[in-house]
Amino acid sequence: MKKTLLALAALTAFAGAASAQSSVTVFGIVDLSVNQVDNGGQKMTLLSSNQLNSNRLGFRGIEDLGGGLRAGFWLEGGMNNDTGLGGNASGGFDFARRSTVSLMGNWGEVRLGRDYTATFLNKTVFDPFGTNGLGSELNLESTLGSGAGTLVRANNMVGYFLPAMGGLYGQVQLAGGEGVTGNKYLGGRLGYAAGPINVAGAYGKTYKTGAMTADFKDINFGASWSMGFMTIEGMYGKVDYGSADQKKAMIGVLVPMGQSTLKASYIKASGSSDIYGATQFAFGYQYDLSKRTALYATYSSLNNDGSAAVGGKFTVGQGPAMTKGGDTSSGYNFGMRHSF
Repeated sequence: MKKTLLALAALTAFAGAASAQSSVTVFGIVDLSVNQVDNGGQKMTLLSSNQLNSNRLGFRGIEDLGGGLRAGFWLEGGMNNDTGLGGNASGGFDFARRSTVSLMGNWGEVRLGRDYTATFLNKTVFDPFGTNGLGSELNLESTLGSGAGTLVRANNMVGYFLPAMGGLYGQVQLAGGEGVTGNKYLGGRLGYAAGPINVAGAYGKTYKTGAMTADFKDINFGASWSMGFMTIEGMYGKVDYGSADQKKAMIGVLVPMGQSTLKASYIKASGSSDIYGATQFAFGYQYDLSKRTALYATYSSLNNDGSAAVGGKFTVGQGPAMTKGGDTSSGYNFGMRHSF
Protein backbone atom coordinates (compact mmCIF):
# COMPACT_ATOMS: atom_id res chain seq x y z
CA MET A 1 0.00 0.00 0.00
CA LYS A 2 2.84 2.33 0.96
CA LYS A 3 4.64 1.63 -2.31
CA THR A 4 1.43 2.30 -4.23
CA LEU A 5 0.95 5.65 -2.50
CA LEU A 6 4.57 6.60 -3.21
CA ALA A 7 4.15 5.64 -6.87
CA LEU A 8 0.96 7.68 -7.13
CA ALA A 9 2.63 10.64 -5.47
CA ALA A 10 5.58 10.42 -7.86
CA LEU A 11 3.24 10.13 -10.85
CA THR A 12 1.22 13.13 -9.66
CA ALA A 13 4.40 15.17 -9.18
CA PHE A 14 5.61 14.19 -12.65
CA ALA A 15 2.25 15.13 -14.22
CA GLY A 16 2.29 18.45 -12.39
CA ALA A 17 5.79 19.21 -13.62
CA ALA A 18 4.86 18.24 -17.18
CA SER A 19 1.72 20.37 -17.16
CA ALA A 20 3.72 23.32 -15.82
CA GLN A 21 5.78 23.18 -19.00
CA SER A 22 2.70 23.51 -21.22
CA SER A 23 0.08 26.16 -21.88
CA VAL A 24 -3.20 26.31 -23.79
CA THR A 25 -4.94 29.61 -24.55
CA VAL A 26 -8.49 30.31 -25.70
CA PHE A 27 -8.69 33.58 -27.66
CA GLY A 28 -10.96 35.46 -30.00
CA ILE A 29 -12.32 38.68 -31.45
CA VAL A 30 -15.94 39.85 -31.73
CA ASP A 31 -16.31 42.73 -34.20
CA LEU A 32 -19.57 44.20 -35.52
CA SER A 33 -20.53 47.46 -37.21
CA VAL A 34 -23.47 49.16 -38.88
CA ASN A 35 -22.52 49.72 -42.55
CA GLN A 36 -24.10 51.93 -45.18
CA VAL A 37 -22.89 50.90 -48.66
CA ASP A 38 -23.66 52.46 -52.05
CA ASN A 39 -22.59 50.31 -55.01
CA GLY A 40 -23.32 52.05 -58.29
CA GLY A 41 -26.34 53.88 -56.88
CA GLN A 42 -27.75 50.80 -55.17
CA LYS A 43 -27.77 51.38 -51.40
CA MET A 44 -27.97 48.97 -48.52
CA THR A 45 -27.72 49.25 -44.73
CA LEU A 46 -26.43 46.13 -43.01
CA LEU A 47 -24.79 44.80 -39.86
CA SER A 48 -21.33 43.55 -40.83
CA SER A 49 -18.57 41.52 -39.19
CA ASN A 50 -14.80 41.80 -39.67
CA GLN A 51 -14.64 45.57 -40.15
CA LEU A 52 -11.84 46.59 -37.76
CA ASN A 53 -10.46 43.11 -37.12
CA SER A 54 -11.51 39.69 -38.37
CA ASN A 55 -13.86 37.80 -36.05
CA ARG A 56 -12.33 34.59 -34.72
CA LEU A 57 -12.42 31.91 -32.07
CA GLY A 58 -9.25 29.97 -31.48
CA PHE A 59 -7.14 27.69 -29.35
CA ARG A 60 -3.34 27.68 -29.26
CA GLY A 61 -0.83 25.87 -27.13
CA ILE A 62 2.87 25.34 -26.48
CA GLU A 63 4.65 22.37 -24.90
CA ASP A 64 8.24 22.60 -23.70
CA LEU A 65 10.02 19.43 -24.82
CA GLY A 66 13.31 20.32 -23.18
CA GLY A 67 16.68 21.20 -24.65
CA GLY A 68 15.26 24.36 -26.24
CA LEU A 69 12.73 22.36 -28.28
CA ARG A 70 9.00 23.19 -28.20
CA ALA A 71 5.89 21.84 -29.87
CA GLY A 72 2.83 23.95 -30.62
CA PHE A 73 -0.57 23.99 -32.25
CA TRP A 74 -2.91 26.73 -33.48
CA LEU A 75 -6.59 26.21 -34.36
CA GLU A 76 -8.58 29.31 -35.41
CA GLY A 77 -11.98 29.71 -37.05
CA GLY A 78 -14.01 32.64 -38.33
CA MET A 79 -17.46 33.77 -37.17
CA ASN A 80 -20.34 35.83 -38.54
CA ASN A 81 -21.52 37.47 -35.34
CA ASP A 82 -24.37 39.36 -37.00
CA THR A 83 -26.13 36.01 -37.51
CA GLY A 84 -24.41 33.80 -34.94
CA LEU A 85 -23.30 31.44 -37.68
CA GLY A 86 -19.82 30.17 -38.41
CA GLY A 87 -17.56 31.81 -40.93
CA ASN A 88 -17.60 29.30 -43.77
CA ALA A 89 -19.76 29.44 -46.88
CA SER A 90 -22.44 27.15 -45.44
CA GLY A 91 -22.63 29.03 -42.15
CA GLY A 92 -20.81 26.31 -40.20
CA PHE A 93 -17.79 26.66 -37.95
CA ASP A 94 -14.40 25.28 -38.90
CA PHE A 95 -10.73 26.11 -38.34
CA ALA A 96 -10.14 27.47 -41.83
CA ARG A 97 -8.50 30.69 -40.61
CA ARG A 98 -5.55 28.67 -39.34
CA SER A 99 -4.97 25.03 -38.49
CA THR A 100 -1.31 24.23 -37.83
CA VAL A 101 1.07 22.16 -35.75
CA SER A 102 4.66 23.30 -35.19
CA LEU A 103 8.08 22.26 -33.96
CA MET A 104 10.21 25.18 -32.71
CA GLY A 105 13.76 25.71 -31.52
CA ASN A 106 16.69 28.10 -31.66
CA TRP A 107 16.96 27.17 -35.33
CA GLY A 108 13.47 28.50 -36.18
CA GLU A 109 10.06 26.90 -36.70
CA VAL A 110 8.69 24.20 -38.97
CA ARG A 111 4.93 24.63 -39.37
CA LEU A 112 2.45 22.28 -41.06
CA GLY A 113 -1.19 22.87 -42.03
CA ARG A 114 -3.44 25.62 -43.35
CA ASP A 115 -1.92 29.07 -42.87
CA TYR A 116 -1.46 32.54 -44.35
CA THR A 117 0.66 32.63 -47.50
CA ALA A 118 3.92 34.56 -47.49
CA THR A 119 2.68 36.86 -50.27
CA PHE A 120 -0.41 37.89 -48.30
CA LEU A 121 1.44 39.09 -45.22
CA ASN A 122 2.87 42.30 -46.72
CA LYS A 123 -0.62 43.23 -47.88
CA THR A 124 -2.08 43.04 -44.38
CA VAL A 125 0.93 44.15 -42.31
CA PHE A 126 1.49 47.37 -44.28
CA ASP A 127 -2.18 48.28 -44.75
CA PRO A 128 -3.39 50.84 -42.14
CA PHE A 129 -6.74 49.02 -42.19
CA GLY A 130 -5.15 45.58 -41.84
CA THR A 131 -7.00 44.29 -44.95
CA ASN A 132 -10.29 44.56 -43.04
CA GLY A 133 -13.50 46.43 -43.75
CA LEU A 134 -14.37 49.31 -46.01
CA GLY A 135 -10.79 50.57 -46.32
CA SER A 136 -9.14 47.22 -47.00
CA GLU A 137 -6.43 46.92 -49.61
CA LEU A 138 -8.08 43.67 -50.68
CA ASN A 139 -11.09 45.62 -52.02
CA LEU A 140 -9.07 46.15 -55.21
CA GLU A 141 -7.43 42.74 -55.35
CA SER A 142 -7.87 40.40 -58.33
CA THR A 143 -6.65 36.88 -59.06
CA LEU A 144 -7.19 37.67 -62.77
CA GLY A 145 -9.69 34.87 -63.29
CA SER A 146 -6.98 32.31 -62.62
CA GLY A 147 -8.82 30.24 -60.04
CA ALA A 148 -5.84 30.54 -57.65
CA GLY A 149 -6.99 29.94 -54.09
CA THR A 150 -3.80 31.15 -52.42
CA LEU A 151 -4.42 34.90 -52.25
CA VAL A 152 -4.71 34.83 -48.44
CA ARG A 153 -4.18 31.23 -47.25
CA ALA A 154 -3.26 27.82 -48.58
CA ASN A 155 -4.07 24.27 -47.52
CA ASN A 156 -1.63 21.37 -47.06
CA MET A 157 1.30 23.70 -46.43
CA VAL A 158 4.76 23.06 -45.01
CA GLY A 159 6.65 26.16 -43.93
CA TYR A 160 9.95 27.13 -42.36
CA PHE A 161 10.22 30.37 -40.37
CA LEU A 162 13.51 32.02 -39.41
CA PRO A 163 14.33 32.49 -35.71
CA ALA A 164 14.86 35.97 -34.24
CA MET A 165 18.02 37.27 -35.91
CA GLY A 166 18.58 40.89 -34.97
CA GLY A 167 15.57 42.19 -36.83
CA LEU A 168 15.77 39.84 -39.81
CA TYR A 169 12.67 37.69 -40.38
CA GLY A 170 11.37 35.46 -43.13
CA GLN A 171 9.71 32.26 -44.23
CA VAL A 172 9.54 29.73 -47.05
CA GLN A 173 6.32 27.78 -47.75
CA LEU A 174 5.31 24.93 -49.99
CA ALA A 175 1.68 23.81 -50.39
CA GLY A 176 0.73 20.58 -52.09
CA GLY A 177 -2.06 20.72 -54.64
CA GLU A 178 -3.47 17.31 -53.69
CA GLY A 179 -5.77 17.38 -56.71
CA VAL A 180 -7.31 20.78 -55.86
CA THR A 181 -7.13 23.44 -58.57
CA GLY A 182 -5.25 26.57 -57.53
CA ASN A 183 -3.71 25.33 -54.27
CA LYS A 184 -0.22 24.15 -55.32
CA TYR A 185 1.92 27.02 -54.05
CA LEU A 186 5.55 27.98 -53.43
CA GLY A 187 6.33 31.27 -51.74
CA GLY A 188 8.75 33.14 -49.52
CA ARG A 189 9.10 36.39 -47.60
CA LEU A 190 12.14 38.19 -46.23
CA GLY A 191 12.07 41.31 -44.09
CA TYR A 192 13.93 43.48 -41.62
CA ALA A 193 12.40 45.32 -38.67
CA ALA A 194 14.50 47.42 -36.30
CA GLY A 195 13.64 50.63 -34.49
CA PRO A 196 11.20 52.71 -36.54
CA ILE A 197 11.78 50.84 -39.83
CA ASN A 198 10.10 47.70 -41.17
CA VAL A 199 10.65 46.54 -44.77
CA ALA A 200 9.78 43.24 -46.46
CA GLY A 201 9.47 41.63 -49.87
CA ALA A 202 7.59 38.49 -50.90
CA TYR A 203 7.19 36.31 -53.96
CA GLY A 204 4.83 33.43 -54.59
CA LYS A 205 3.74 31.17 -57.42
CA THR A 206 0.53 29.17 -57.61
CA TYR A 207 1.25 26.43 -60.09
CA LYS A 208 -0.93 25.67 -63.09
CA THR A 209 -3.32 22.90 -62.04
CA GLY A 210 -6.73 21.70 -63.19
CA ALA A 211 -8.44 24.26 -65.43
CA MET A 212 -5.71 26.88 -64.95
CA THR A 213 -3.94 27.79 -68.20
CA ALA A 214 -0.80 29.28 -66.60
CA ASP A 215 0.93 29.84 -63.27
CA PHE A 216 -0.40 32.67 -61.09
CA LYS A 217 2.47 34.82 -59.79
CA ASP A 218 2.42 37.39 -56.99
CA ILE A 219 5.29 39.71 -56.02
CA ASN A 220 5.07 42.58 -53.55
CA PHE A 221 7.11 44.89 -51.34
CA GLY A 222 6.04 46.75 -48.20
CA ALA A 223 7.56 49.24 -45.78
CA SER A 224 6.65 51.32 -42.75
CA TRP A 225 8.41 54.15 -40.93
CA SER A 226 7.38 55.27 -37.46
CA MET A 227 8.11 58.92 -36.65
CA GLY A 228 6.56 58.74 -33.21
CA PHE A 229 3.65 61.06 -33.88
CA MET A 230 2.82 59.25 -37.14
CA THR A 231 3.59 56.02 -39.00
CA ILE A 232 3.79 56.02 -42.80
CA GLU A 233 3.09 52.73 -44.59
CA GLY A 234 3.40 51.74 -48.23
CA MET A 235 3.08 48.72 -50.47
CA TYR A 236 3.60 47.91 -54.14
CA GLY A 237 2.62 44.64 -55.77
CA LYS A 238 2.02 42.95 -59.09
CA VAL A 239 0.17 39.76 -60.00
CA ASP A 240 0.44 37.92 -63.35
CA TYR A 241 -1.57 35.20 -65.02
CA GLY A 242 -0.72 34.45 -68.62
CA SER A 243 -1.07 37.74 -70.55
CA ALA A 244 -3.13 39.38 -67.77
CA ASP A 245 -1.64 41.43 -64.96
CA GLN A 246 -2.59 43.86 -62.21
CA LYS A 247 -0.31 46.40 -60.52
CA LYS A 248 -1.23 48.03 -57.23
CA ALA A 249 0.36 50.78 -55.13
CA MET A 250 -0.73 51.98 -51.69
CA ILE A 251 0.33 54.74 -49.32
CA GLY A 252 -1.16 55.09 -45.86
CA VAL A 253 -0.73 56.75 -42.45
CA LEU A 254 -1.53 55.95 -38.83
CA VAL A 255 -1.65 58.88 -36.39
CA PRO A 256 -1.95 57.91 -32.69
CA MET A 257 -3.40 60.55 -30.35
CA GLY A 258 -3.76 59.19 -26.83
CA GLN A 259 -6.56 56.63 -26.91
CA SER A 260 -7.43 57.60 -30.49
CA THR A 261 -5.90 56.60 -33.82
CA LEU A 262 -6.54 58.26 -37.17
CA LYS A 263 -6.05 56.17 -40.33
CA ALA A 264 -5.96 57.00 -44.02
CA SER A 265 -4.92 55.27 -47.23
CA TYR A 266 -4.82 55.82 -50.97
CA ILE A 267 -4.67 52.83 -53.32
CA LYS A 268 -4.29 52.80 -57.10
CA ALA A 269 -4.72 49.64 -59.17
CA SER A 270 -4.15 49.27 -62.90
CA GLY A 271 -3.61 46.38 -65.26
CA SER A 272 -3.70 44.80 -68.66
CA SER A 273 -7.42 45.59 -68.82
CA ASP A 274 -9.66 48.27 -67.32
CA ILE A 275 -11.49 45.54 -65.42
CA TYR A 276 -8.46 45.38 -63.10
CA GLY A 277 -8.19 49.15 -62.52
CA ALA A 278 -9.60 51.29 -59.70
CA THR A 279 -8.73 53.98 -57.14
CA GLN A 280 -9.70 53.98 -53.46
CA PHE A 281 -9.51 56.60 -50.69
CA ALA A 282 -10.25 55.54 -47.11
CA PHE A 283 -10.33 57.34 -43.76
CA GLY A 284 -10.79 55.78 -40.34
CA TYR A 285 -10.99 56.62 -36.66
CA GLN A 286 -10.45 54.25 -33.73
CA TYR A 287 -11.00 55.00 -30.04
CA ASP A 288 -9.66 52.47 -27.54
CA LEU A 289 -11.89 52.18 -24.50
CA SER A 290 -9.37 49.66 -23.11
CA LYS A 291 -6.66 47.30 -24.39
CA ARG A 292 -9.40 44.90 -25.52
CA THR A 293 -12.32 47.10 -26.55
CA ALA A 294 -12.48 49.76 -29.26
CA LEU A 295 -15.04 51.90 -31.06
CA TYR A 296 -14.41 52.84 -34.69
CA ALA A 297 -15.71 54.58 -37.79
CA THR A 298 -14.62 54.32 -41.44
CA TYR A 299 -15.39 56.06 -44.71
CA SER A 300 -14.22 54.73 -48.08
CA SER A 301 -14.77 55.70 -51.71
CA LEU A 302 -13.75 53.55 -54.69
CA ASN A 303 -13.81 54.63 -58.34
CA ASN A 304 -13.62 51.86 -60.93
CA ASP A 305 -11.85 52.34 -64.26
CA GLY A 306 -13.35 51.63 -67.67
CA SER A 307 -16.81 51.71 -69.16
CA ALA A 308 -20.12 50.09 -68.26
CA ALA A 309 -19.38 47.29 -70.71
CA VAL A 310 -15.68 46.85 -69.98
CA GLY A 311 -14.78 48.25 -66.59
CA GLY A 312 -13.94 47.35 -63.02
CA LYS A 313 -16.62 46.19 -60.60
CA PHE A 314 -14.68 46.39 -57.34
CA THR A 315 -16.64 47.44 -54.22
CA VAL A 316 -15.70 48.68 -50.74
CA GLY A 317 -17.53 45.83 -49.06
CA GLN A 318 -20.62 43.71 -48.73
CA GLY A 319 -23.73 45.08 -50.35
CA PRO A 320 -25.58 45.11 -53.67
CA ALA A 321 -23.71 43.61 -56.63
CA MET A 322 -22.44 46.05 -59.25
CA THR A 323 -24.75 45.96 -62.27
CA LYS A 324 -22.26 47.64 -64.64
CA GLY A 325 -18.55 48.28 -64.84
CA GLY A 326 -16.70 51.54 -64.31
CA ASP A 327 -19.00 52.64 -61.50
CA THR A 328 -18.39 54.05 -58.02
CA SER A 329 -18.68 52.30 -54.68
CA SER A 330 -18.64 54.05 -51.31
CA GLY A 331 -19.56 53.35 -47.73
CA TYR A 332 -19.26 54.31 -44.08
CA ASN A 333 -19.64 52.45 -40.82
CA PHE A 334 -19.71 52.72 -37.03
CA GLY A 335 -18.71 49.70 -34.99
CA MET A 336 -17.26 48.07 -31.90
CA ARG A 337 -14.58 45.42 -31.43
CA HIS A 338 -13.80 43.33 -28.35
CA SER A 339 -10.93 40.86 -28.06
CA PHE A 340 -10.41 38.16 -25.45
